[in-house]
Formats: sequence, structure tokens, C-alpha cells
Amino acid sequence: MSKQLTKAEEQIMQVLWDLKKASVKEVIERLPNPKPAYNTVSTIIRILESKEFVSHQPEGRGYVYYPLVEKSAYSNQSLHKIMEGYFGGSFKSMVSFFVKENKMDISELESILKEVNKKKDHD
Repeated sequence: MSKQLTKAEEQIMQVLWDLKKASVKEVIERLPNPKPAYNTVSTIIRILESKEFVSHQPEGRGYVYYPLVEKSAYSNQSLHKIMEGYFGGSFKSMVSFFVKENKMDISELESILKEVNKKKDHD
């Protein structure tokens, strides 16, 4: 999965990840105001299907859509792209950037370190 999503596609994926499956109408209900047109959301969902992020199944007179890609897999891939593109592939550089920019407090940093140590213990 090396495809990136546009901001609009990602917004729809967030809804599908939350709901697990949904009709176009249900997706629209979850989107912020002003609500996009039905055709707009339907088109974006078809694009997501062509990118193999979403599939559908018949339900009633329409379709329900569901994610084929897990949120964690997409998040992981996106994070790696950012890390490679902006921080030379270094997790340490990325974390230190957020610390230096005052975007992270001590408790957040501790939480990250706990997660990293937990992962090390499982590997």
C-alpha cells in the first residue's frame, strides 16, 4: 500500500474507519458542515475503491462501503513517509523536532518512550 490519500479521501476514510461500514448518506451525516453533495462523496468513495482502500456490498436498494485498509496500517505508512521525507528516516530527529517546537510536553514524551520500550520488549 504505497498510495497516499488526498485530504478529502482521508476525511471519508476516517468516517469509514469509525463506523466500520456505511452508506454514502451515513458518511455525509458524519462529515462537518457545510455538508458536501451526495455526488461528491459518492465520487470520492469510488476513487477510494479504485485505490483499493474501500469495497462495497449491496444492502437494500443501495450499497454499504467498508475499509479494506486498516487505519493503523495507513497511519504507519504515512508516518514513515513523513519521517523519510522530512527527518532523514530518523525517528529521533522527528521526536526532537516536536520537542524543540514546544509541540510536546513531558507526559507525551514519557508516553512515547513507554510505547517504544514496550515494543522493544516484544521484539
